[in-house]
This record gives sequence, structure tokens and C-alpha cells, in this order.
Amino acid sequence: MPSAVTKTAGGAGATPTPPAASRKSVTRTRLWVAVLFLLPALVLLGALVVYPIGYSIWRSLFDADGSGFVGLDNYADIFSDDSTLVAVRNTAIWVAVAPALVTALGLIFAVLTERVRWGTAFKLIVFMPMAISMLAAGIIFRLVYEQDPDQGVANAVVTSVHDVFVDESVYPKARPHAQVSDLKASGGGSFTTEGTVRYGDSKRLPLVGIAPNRLPGTPQDAKAAPPELGKVTGTVWLDFKLGGGGEKGVIDPGEKALEGVEVEAVKDGKVVATARSGADGTFSLPEAADGARLRLPGSNFAAPYNGIDWLGPTLVTPAVIGSYIWMWAGFAMVLIAAGLAGVDRNLLEAARVDGANEWQVFRKVTVPLLAPVLVVVLVTLMINVMKVFDLVYIIAPQPTQDEANVLALQLYLVSYGGGGDFGLGSAIGVVLLLLVLPVMWVNIRRLRKERQR
Repeated sequence: MPSAVTKTAGGAGATPTPPAASRKSVTRTRLWVAVLFLLPALVLLGALVVYPIGYSIWRSLFDADGSGFVGLDNYADIFSDDSTLVAVRNTAIWVAVAPALVTALGLIFAVLTERVRWGTAFKLIVFMPMAISMLAAGIIFRLVYEQDPDQGVANAVVTSVHDVFVDESVYPKARPHAQVSDLKASGGGSFTTEGTVRYGDSKRLPLVGIAPNRLPGTPQDAKAAPPELGKVTGTVWLDFKLGGGGEKGVIDPGEKALEGVEVEAVKDGKVVATARSGADGTFSLPEAADGARLRLPGSNFAAPYNGIDWLGPTLVTPAVIGSYIWMWAGFAMVLIAAGLAGVDRNLLEAARVDGANEWQVFRKVTVPLLAPVLVVVLVTLMINVMKVFDLVYIIAPQPTQDEANVLALQLYLVSYGGGGDFGLGSAIGVVLLLLVLPVMWVNIRRLRKERQR
């Protein structure tokens, strides 16, 4: 018996439709297989992301030990506690400053190294800090920011530059020998004689307060300055020698000269003449010093310049941000360089042919073309800085850690750093999540727009 053929309106034959019982649901089979393959990932996602978020929200509604329901009190505490408010302020500074600086620095590095022969080597060096953990970077920069210039690289550089333009004090711990000298404190760290001097006088200015073996260089033995007609002379020396002995106020054999001490002749509050002690401690002032008082200005005894207090209350947050920039500038540079490699060079050349200089090409052509990449870098870094913890915890010393506090560190301190308040810690964690969500939303929208292109 011939098989039945279904005809269409046009009379053409159609392929026979199999019975319903023999049809195979390809879609249902693929869904089952997809769920089977996704199940391990879904379980991990639920265990590591969904459950912690849900439990943190629930735990934030209870008190420190979780025994009493407090509602939104923990969230109210976040915006009433002084230390938490400082953490919120510093987190806002981090989000506003660090990503922008890192992105800008990465853009500059990527553009400037594009045309140099050693650009690859430079990029490798800049990117190398990314291989270092936050903990190791924190230890490195804790040493870099040490106050002592002999240990801290930053202050070693600062003090070296400072000493080029400003004379360092010669003997910071020296002081007059009170028992035999008429030098008295006269303000500003200086010392002035009570009596006046006359030309032809030879004045002795004994100082103490320094061990002979701690004098800079190789000091010579002190020498008594001979009187000179029409001049005021004198000697500045250390009135003490190892082993003791000798007479106070007298230049004894073996007592060392103090070279480079500035001596001023002062009349009516005005400096009329100046001189510096020589290698043998002697000095000579002109006739204008007649009738003046001798003054040793405070610059001779000022404490040595030890650089900048990088980890003090004022600069600790910028200092920590500086270490973050050092670590992440290479990340930004590599991503931006990859985007720059895909820029159509014909557009850049066309702009140059139209008369644009390099700055105009960079600002009006290169940057707009790199805008999608710059947004990716900026958004990624904004999410990253909200979670900064290690650098602040390691670099900021305990006395100023409160001034450098951020939300991630505050979460740790109130929960595990002695506070033991897991309710408040959970509330801070939820606030951090809420702060990250808008940035994530912007990133998701950007990804969707790129897919539609």
C-alpha cells in the first residue's frame, strides 16, 4: 500500500512528520547536560559567594556575639563611630585618587615607550612589582619610608637633596662650657657672650657636649689664636679630652679644634661681621667687631635634618597610595599598551598631516580611541582599591594606623583584631559590597554594549 503523502496548499509534497512518540527533545537533552556540567560550578558559587553574602547580611542584624537581634543598629554605628568614619573617608580618597593616578601613569608609560627601542625592557621592569605579593610590597615600603635616612631610601634621597641646598649643622649636640664661658643662650638655639670684645683681643669659646671620638672628619688639635692689631681673634674648641685631665677653659694639649663654627659679631642686634673657625679652631673678625658681642648662631647646633615623616599622621595615606601605584602601574601599562597596539595608525597619521602636534594627537585622537580600555582599567582598579587591606596594615605603624584606616582594615580590626564584634564587621562587609555593586553594574553595561557592536 503506498504511503500517504501530505500536500501543501500549492500541491507540493512535504517530508513526513514522525509520530510524537518517536520525537527526541534535543533542547531538553542539552539543558540536562548543561546543568550536569554546570552543577560543580554552581555548588562552588553558592558555597563561596551566595552563602557568605547571605550569611553576612543576616549576621549584620545581630549583636557582637550573635545572641541578640539589633536590626540596623550596626549600620548606624558605622556612620557614628569615629574610627569607622575615618575608614570611610580614607576609602573614598583611595577610590578617587589611586585608580586615576595608576591609569594616568599606565597611559603615559604605554604611549612614551611605544617608540623607543628599549620599550619592552622598560615595560618588563615596570610590570615586575605585580609578581610581588601585597605583604612583601608592604614590608619593602615600610623600609623605604623609615624615618632614619641611613635605613629609609626615601629619606636618604630627600636629605641628600636638602643638604645640597642647605648647610648642615656642624655640631648638633655641642653647648658652651657653662662653668668657664660667658656664652649664654640667646634664643633660637644661639649663644651670645655677655661682655663685648675689643680689637686686639683673643677670645676663647670652649664648647662641650660631644665625645672627642665622635667629631666629624679628622680634627686637629686646638690652637690658641694670637692677638692681631685691628682684629678680634679667638678659638673655638672642645674643652674635653678622652681620659680627662687638663684645666677648664684652657686649651690643653690633645684637646680638639672645632672647625667650621660660624662666629658673628653683633652690635645693637645687628650682625656687623662674621667668620668661621679654621681647622685649628681659630677665627679672625675685622675691626668692625670692636665693641660687639660674639654670637654662635643656632645653625651651628641645630639637629640634623632627618627628612620627611612619611608615616606620620599627615602623609601616611598618600605614602601607602604611593606604594600601591608602584605595584599596579605595570598592570595598567600592559592593558593600555595592548589597546594601543590595536589603534589604527592611519588615524594618527591623518591627524598629523592635518597639522596637529603630538599633544593634540594624544589628547584628541589617542585618548578617545583608548577610552574603552581606560574604562576597563579604571573600573578594575576601583574595585581593587575598595579591598585594600595588606598594604595599610603592614606599612602604617601602630601609632598612625588609625589615620590610614580603610574599610577593609576596619572590618578586620573590629572582627578579629581585638574587637570581636562580628555583627559590626558583617555590616561593614555589606557596605563594601554595596559600594562595589554600582561599579560592577557600570562594568556589566559596558560589556553588554561591546557585545552588541
